[in-house]
Amino acid sequence: MSLQEWQGIFAEKTEELVEQYGDNWTIEFDDTIEPDKPARDWYQYIRGAFARFRCSKCKKVWPSRRVLVVFHFRLEKKTKKGTVKARRFRQECRRCQEAEMEKPKFAPDNIEVLLEKLVEKIRIRCYRESWGDDYRPLRAVGRSEGPHEAAHCEACLKGVCRKAE
Repeated sequence: MSLQEWQGIFAEKTEELVEQYGDNWTIEFDDTIEPDKPARDWYQYIRGAFARFRCSKCKKVWPSRRVLVVFHFRLEKKTKKGTVKARRFRQECRRCQEAEMEKPKFAPDNIEVLLEKLVEKIRIRCYRESWGDDYRPLRAVGRSEGPHEAAHCEACLKGVCRKAE
């Protein structure tokens, strides 16, 4: 899904924060953020999710259950502006020589759950809300069979993959 679609879902998920606290939140893609290295005064949330990939060379499509998504977020209380930066780790086709790293395509239901869990983390970190035991597992829409192929996973190649989560 495009950034605009992610932004639309995120706007729905943060609507209550706007009403309750008067803070406006935005989300953007940023392929430069690194897991476990948020900038000063930023928080982090990392999650694996189901997505599909399509090779731009041979057009092969493949699913993956553990696509790493890293979110860095902060709230500037003075301006009442919250910012989220998201990085979706890529994979490459195993059939093609010199394959390009392809961006994942997430089903809308998976984006909804990812962003819902992100907003829970925002509420805990930025607003000091307590969620207690109100845990809802991440549901994955789609099927993936076969092993995780570390040699073709950007997160594995960078040493940050969390495939065992």
